[in-house]
Amino acid sequence: MSSTSQKHRDFVAEPMGEKPVQCLAGIGDVLGERLKAKGFDKAYVVLGQFLILKKDEELFKEWLKDTCSANAKQSRDCFSCLKEWCDAFL
Repeated sequence: MSSTSQKHRDFVAEPMGEKPVQCLAGIGDVLGERLKAKGFDKAYVVLGQFLILKKDEELFKEWLKDTCSANAKQSRDCFSCLKEWCDAFL
């Protein structure tokens, strides 16, 4: 089991609500601004895309790379964060 960041643990510990996109593990200010510019301003909007892609890791990571130029680690961290959140709350 790989270790997770504090940001990841904080995110998956509670309901998503209206959290901004930068609250997602792997998404900092730069990627957050890129996502916001494309309409993905809240974590739940990115979750929607994650669900549309049927929680498929490769499709989601490719989408994140294409949408905001996320690197492999950033996209992996974001995927893991959303997957764990879904496992806990859906």
